[in-house]
Amino acid sequence: MQGLIATGLAQLGLTGRVPDNASTLLARYGHALLEQNQVMNLTAITQPQDVATLHMLDCAPLLDCGLPSGGSLIDVGTGAGFPGMVLKLLVPSLSVTLLDSLQKRLDWLAGLADDWGLSGLRVYHGRAEEAGQSPTLREQFDCATARAVADLRLLSELCLPLVKVGGRFLAMKGMDCQAELDAARPAIAALGGAVAQIRDYSIPHTAITHRVIVVDKLQPTPAPYPRRWAKLRKHPL
Repeated sequence: MQGLIATGLAQLGLTGRVPDNASTLLARYGHALLEQNQVMNLTAITQPQDVATLHMLDCAPLLDCGLPSGGSLIDVGTGAGFPGMVLKLLVPSLSVTLLDSLQKRLDWLAGLADDWGLSGLRVYHGRAEEAGQSPTLREQFDCATARAVADLRLLSELCLPLVKVGGRFLAMKGMDCQAELDAARPAIAALGGAVAQIRDYSIPHTAITHRVIVVDKLQPTPAPYPRRWAKLRKHPL
């Protein structure tokens, strides 16, 4: 796993921009994931080479999307820690909050952080729509990320309220998302954002290409957003 990750980081042009032991750290994370997956449902990807490519190297290209070194990031719906934990290991100066509604996943991630002596990483148990209305979280982060499969209109309403004016929301998507993106542009604008960049990248050692939608936060999100999940889902912006 480590060799695949090391060569993949090089192919992505990240060698020299990440810690010298980055591939070692990511491989250790991948092995821990597979071990824990035997007793907890964390990932459907169970082959080490696929963990290296489809998890670690799929998340690494976000480093080219304006991540603030030394800034703060919240990973919404982090699951098993993607992309938030990967980004923390690649950019140690990043202050990362992993948000998820499942406490067991967060307990495991927090345990890894403690065992590995990671500072600047915390977990937050809760729903994103509630977090976005919390005074301690709302518009507190330089960047929000989401690797969820939800529609971009929903993701934008969940994530943009957490981002400071001047910050960014990075949505990880497949290449077939153009219609979804076009439909989401009015919602993004209503939430105080604007699409700044669409970045396509190939995952090293695979024939897979993915896309990151980069949304800049231009003005504060209006107070009513995010709405309750039932309303948000039934009536997307």
